[in-house]
Amino acid sequence: MSLPDRYNFRSAEPRLAQFWHDAQTYAFQPDGSAPVYTIDTPPPTVSGELHIGHCYSYTQADVIARFHRMLGERVLYPMGFDDNGLPTERFVEKTIKRKALEMELPEFLEQCHTLIHQAEERFETFWRRLSLSIDWCYRYSTISPQAQRTSQWSFIQLYQAKRVYALPAPTLWCPECQTAIAQAEVDDTTLSTRFSTLAFTLENGTTLPIATTRPELLSACAAIFVHPSDARYAGLIGTHASLASASFASRECIEVPILADEAVDPIKGSGAVMCCTFGDSTDVRWWRTHQLPLLAAIGRDGRMTELAGPLAGLSVPQARKRILEILAEQGLILQQETIEHNVGVHERCGTPVEYLHTRQWFIRVLDQKERFLEAGRQIRWTPAFMQARYEHWVENLQWDWCISRQRFLGVPIPAWTCRACGQLLLASREQLPIDPRTTAPEQPCSCGSMEFEPERDVMDTWATSSCSPLIIANWVDDPERFARHFPASLRPQAHDIIRTWAFYTIVKGLYHTGEIPWREVLVSGHALSAERSKISKSKGNSHAGGPLELVERESADALRYWATSIKPGLDTPFHPELIANGRRLVTKLWNASRFAARHLQELSPEEIASTQEPAGLLPTDRWLLARLAHTIEHATRELRESDYAAARAEVERFFWSDLCDNYLELVKARLYNGMGEHTQAARWTLYQALLAVIKLLAPYMPFVTEEIYQGLFQEREGASSLHLASWPQAPAWWQSARAEADGQALLDLLKQVRRYKAEQGLSVGAELERLELSIRPDLKDMLETALVDLKSATRARELLFTPQEMEAGVSLTRQEAS
Repeated sequence: MSLPDRYNFRSAEPRLAQFWHDAQTYAFQPDGSAPVYTIDTPPPTVSGELHIGHCYSYTQADVIARFHRMLGERVLYPMGFDDNGLPTERFVEKTIKRKALEMELPEFLEQCHTLIHQAEERFETFWRRLSLSIDWCYRYSTISPQAQRTSQWSFIQLYQAKRVYALPAPTLWCPECQTAIAQAEVDDTTLSTRFSTLAFTLENGTTLPIATTRPELLSACAAIFVHPSDARYAGLIGTHASLASASFASRECIEVPILADEAVDPIKGSGAVMCCTFGDSTDVRWWRTHQLPLLAAIGRDGRMTELAGPLAGLSVPQARKRILEILAEQGLILQQETIEHNVGVHERCGTPVEYLHTRQWFIRVLDQKERFLEAGRQIRWTPAFMQARYEHWVENLQWDWCISRQRFLGVPIPAWTCRACGQLLLASREQLPIDPRTTAPEQPCSCGSMEFEPERDVMDTWATSSCSPLIIANWVDDPERFARHFPASLRPQAHDIIRTWAFYTIVKGLYHTGEIPWREVLVSGHALSAERSKISKSKGNSHAGGPLELVERESADALRYWATSIKPGLDTPFHPELIANGRRLVTKLWNASRFAARHLQELSPEEIASTQEPAGLLPTDRWLLARLAHTIEHATRELRESDYAAARAEVERFFWSDLCDNYLELVKARLYNGMGEHTQAARWTLYQALLAVIKLLAPYMPFVTEEIYQGLFQEREGASSLHLASWPQAPAWWQSARAEADGQALLDLLKQVRRYKAEQGLSVGAELERLELSIRPDLKDMLETALVDLKSATRARELLFTPQEMEAGVSLTRQEAS
């Protein structure tokens, strides 16, 4: 039993990572009777390089995976890559410096697959270096044949259940990405803009002021709305208002009806508001409710249509500026001010979204809100307050889930439309995965025609990643595996995708199986930059350098220490000082283990294996064992609740304070001066405490704890790896309130002696000739039993006890320095 003088993480960490890989330490064990613990791991998007924020969230989930594995559960911890869809397309376009629209589809897709493969290999290399305890045999990607098969079968089932439908309808649209998007992909941002009050003309020739931030939509104005109870406009309902528009619209004059609707805010602007098709969701509602004409002023490319007359082809900002200039020249602007207002932008590119009338595919969700809310209440959310975020999202849903995208790298919609009769034909299960753009149906339409128009859209990446628990459980093809792994035990994910990934996966789970897809959601916060913004690939604001560079400089264990220092769900800035604390803990663990090594080797295998209370235990030993029992119980309870930070804090406190600062100081004399059974008792207690500490810290710092285990414990404990060893359990006899109270009395005395030495300018190790202690009578026997340890820690040659009734229990009454 020995350890080198110094721990070199640069050589140890890669060596141990290879050891775990070769030994398949983290492989899922399909055979056995132990409970299965399945983790629905977030598949990172392949849209750039990994950054420090990924280390933050993925390490937290890994701690929970390692904990459950050491509990003896059969842990399936897979890894996926979300490599289809718009994020990957944008990454490829940025990398090759060419737009997808500038290339032939096969060439662009080939570029995508090449870069995807390279990125995913880099990702896996880093995850192994960070020591995520993934079973890489279960690696998947959302563009793989299996994932496509699952996603397409999901589409077919939902269509057959009348949960999926296609409809030409107002749709959220990103002009930059030139595709429809879902409500969940829209972020709110505050932008500065001009709030202009325009002069519409009423039928009697008077002016009706209309305030707007979007004059570029004037050519699509379909009506003006006022509140039915607004006395100012009661006489105008049913009449018309007009605005000369030949200079910025295809029609010479915009003439629209004035209608009443309770959705109008009478105190906003002039209290009269124009409805254009479409400026926002209110316009959409009015258009449907009042059966207004459909006028499209903005095209799919974000430029003005022919409806804008001479301004056709201009971008929205260009058209807005030019129309305001024209209106000002005509004297039709009554008032202008600059305001800050909320604008919906596409989360992927930051472009303000539009509402365009296009044919899209939707999954019905609006009619099932109560079902989804109830499902959320049956899930354990960690932290609990994240459930409110989920409920707020569901309660405020306004649209069914739009799943079709007018893009290229995605899972194709597995359907064709008969050109003769218009009937939709779905692919068969056996055909999946399939691309209808390149493969024809196997049978004719029911009308007899063989002429089909393929669906050319692809599904949004969320439509596939929402199937992640179905993918890892092989829902389509392996019923036995599916029954074993669905529902999953844990879904780790960030809080900003509760509205997307969490919600959409719950939708799919309920629709396909009638079950909630997992029992617990562990929500992580974000790592923040120095400017306290979310660290992301797109922002390039990870000032700490690349994560691999950081690991090679600081160690994976130190980085994992930082990542698990904050409670679940909370954002935190990148803290170099926490990484430094992690390095200090690694060093202290190593030094304490080296100190212990020479003493632990004196224990026989029989002494270690015995479950009986050893002879020779002193109050000091019993105190440490009681404190260790409390620590194990506390850490286990917190980890079962997924509070990795609270659990680690308790273990650290025990290690630094109880074990190193106090116990080792108290028992040094016994360890160094052979005292028979009392020395063996101290060695046995130290063995139990150190082994428990490295087990309790193994999920957090897998490398240094494994190195200590292999050097000091493996031969005697038997498990090939610390990470396959059993989680520590304290025998009932360790737990003792009396032992803890006795230990506290010893520590109070030790604290007083240390204070005295500091006041006298003496070192902690300075010898004292004599110490006199006033003690409660009930402590006398215990203190006399622990005399050898007291002398060892205080360095006093003589200790005298004077009985005295008092609350404190022990006090220092007289001392003499040598």
